[in-house]
Amino acid sequence: MHSSNRGHEVFVGVDIGGTKTAVVLSTAPPHVIWRSQFPTRPDLGPEHAVDKIVAFIREGLLETATSPVCIGVSCGSPLDRIAGVIERPPNLDSWDNVPIKAILEKKFGVRCLVENDANAGAVAEHQFGAGRGFQHMVFITMGTGFGAGLILNGRIFRGASAMAGEIGHVRLTPDGPHGYGKAGSLEGWASGAGMARHGAEMVRAAMAAGQATLLAANVQCLTARDIGCAMAEGDPLAIRIVQETGRRLGDALALLVDVLNPECILIGGIALRLGEHLLAPARERMFEEALPTAARVCRIGPAELGESIGDVAALGVAMGLHEN
Repeated sequence: MHSSNRGHEVFVGVDIGGTKTAVVLSTAPPHVIWRSQFPTRPDLGPEHAVDKIVAFIREGLLETATSPVCIGVSCGSPLDRIAGVIERPPNLDSWDNVPIKAILEKKFGVRCLVENDANAGAVAEHQFGAGRGFQHMVFITMGTGFGAGLILNGRIFRGASAMAGEIGHVRLTPDGPHGYGKAGSLEGWASGAGMARHGAEMVRAAMAAGQATLLAANVQCLTARDIGCAMAEGDPLAIRIVQETGRRLGDALALLVDVLNPECILIGGIALRLGEHLLAPARERMFEEALPTAARVCRIGPAELGESIGDVAALGVAMGLHEN
């Protein structure tokens, strides 16, 4: 598999999320030459996904007749990026101290680098997306979980224990939806999973009041995608759920603006699909809460890399772009 006559060498990116995991190959990131994905299924434990990651990397190398230069893994925190150990992120609660770096290095005989997905996404947007040219920017991951990657003075900022940017853990309200192990947290209110949980409560209340909604059929297993689809069809309750989530997102933006005074905040994940239905109320709330002089200079928008951000972020880790 690793012989010198195998043809071109490639960077391998592995984007591990609570919902899906993608494996991508690239000779010149961010251009992807091979890609595949599968449901992560944290309920089945880490071995299920790790075995698939290894199998998919092998399949990609075989189909492209390439050999790996380096493997990059992007995954939610907490994790030990130096040791390459995934330490039970909230959206991967069965992944307790998984030594992903050691596993992949042993399987493929090349270096494996690991970074949390918010930092990896921030570097990707700063290098290849809407963050180009900015010295102070924030990238928000808004998927199954909720976190932020920080670019300050043109460099990734990790903090004393590499936990900077974990804004999803901040408590917004004394109680409320659970996220990141805390009731009323930003992750509980504003992540995709949090929006679905809170949305299901709103749907049940609407049904009890005799109000019709397209979401009633999915109330037992409601997802952010269900809410987005119903919103696109004009369902009033779905629109209200998205707008309320946007207001909670705006609280997060205001905190970031007041503390960091960034030039831009770029948002990935479900913000790409919900668009201005989510972002307009978020901006409105940010301007209500943040210092006006800081809010006025901060651009709020979707990540330019769009749905490919996870792929490019993982490839950026493989390239070592996050190592500064």
